[in-house]
Amino acid sequence: MPLRILAAPQDPQLLDLPWEVPLEAWPADRLVALPRGLSRHVVRFVRLDGRVYAVKEVVERLAQREYRLLRDLERSGVPAVEAVGIIAGRESPAGAPLDPVLITRHLQFSLPYRALFSQTLRPDTAGRLVDALVVLLVRLHLAGFFWGDCSLSNTLFRRDAGAFAAYLVDAETGELHDELSPGQRAYDIDNARTNIAGELLDLAAGGLLDEHVDPVDFAADVGARYERLWGELTGSESFELDERWRIAQRVERLNRLGFDLAELDIVTDVGGRSVRIQPKVVDAGHHSRRLLRLTGLDVEENQARRLLNALDQYAAATDQQGEDEEIVAHQWLTRVFEPVVRSVPADLRGKLEPAEVFHEVLEHRWYLSERSGRDIGLKEARDAYLRDELAHRPDEQAVIGGVGPADDDEAADPEPFRIPWDQLRG
Repeated sequence: MPLRILAAPQDPQLLDLPWEVPLEAWPADRLVALPRGLSRHVVRFVRLDGRVYAVKEVVERLAQREYRLLRDLERSGVPAVEAVGIIAGRESPAGAPLDPVLITRHLQFSLPYRALFSQTLRPDTAGRLVDALVVLLVRLHLAGFFWGDCSLSNTLFRRDAGAFAAYLVDAETGELHDELSPGQRAYDIDNARTNIAGELLDLAAGGLLDEHVDPVDFAADVGARYERLWGELTGSESFELDERWRIAQRVERLNRLGFDLAELDIVTDVGGRSVRIQPKVVDAGHHSRRLLRLTGLDVEENQARRLLNALDQYAAATDQQGEDEEIVAHQWLTRVFEPVVRSVPADLRGKLEPAEVFHEVLEHRWYLSERSGRDIGLKEARDAYLRDELAHRPDEQAVIGGVGPADDDEAADPEPFRIPWDQLRG
């Protein structure tokens, strides 16, 4: 049977891989050692021409289905791994049929939750991971995607200025609809509670979870967190006509959470005395889109929030608050951000993403200034951070031969951005 490529690979060298051999028997010289989550299928990582791919052996029907779903999610702008292609028609040298494989691009600087817990972490790391997973689940549901198997294991996490950003990595059980029913959303939430409780219990049994975190109680709170965020993004509210300022307040609240409104439904009652507003379409990435427009930097949402704050501080320090925002942004990019990023030695550039490095330099500057009782300059803080902190971190671009990052306390924001669950409307 001839080898069939159901979706054109992005790297022609993929054709040179030993497709006539089952994945579990692939030679070590073809593979790279990356931490991975639990999977019901055989998964291997390969590096070709500087790119890392995940290769998963699965029956053809499921491979085709997952490939299409991942491509649809990519077009919707939902955080998920990038589907590259499908290789079918595989046979062993003896002519025995082999399952097709689904190929996805490895998400750089991402880690599965088990790798994050492989070292001593902050006590609130579990909370930050679940916060990120809840945001991902809400975004999937807003896009009409029913996950069917929401869990930490089916998610990859990237550092995001003291918090984490979550990416869907397994869409095998998913379904895409125009809109989800309350029952479909409730199933995903209940499934997430069950899976997260089991995963945290497993971490606790291995001594990897902070002793103050109760896995069952913690997982039980997932539904409440989800409903508060979902209600803020989609719920309607009514107020008197002379309280129209609450429309701007609602939009501002959503922007602070990192979401934009594409449309707002505003209806008055028959007598014209009260107003009801309801978001029609909610898009995530408010801060990242603004930063991209101003500077061309494409980063995670909390990183964008932090970089925009740095940009505002630069405008104030240079007395340019009234100047054209794009001109000031260009100055900040070339005079502040880029010099910090370019100063990272070549052998350290696989440690963290540039935006995360810049964030941590700012945090190190704050720490040094607090400790010394004086304002530490950015250049001095940068040099100290590169020497004392970044040089001792493992590579996260592709964690070859390792199991996870170093102590998260070193990278964490003293006040990392967290969704204010207690302030969201119920």
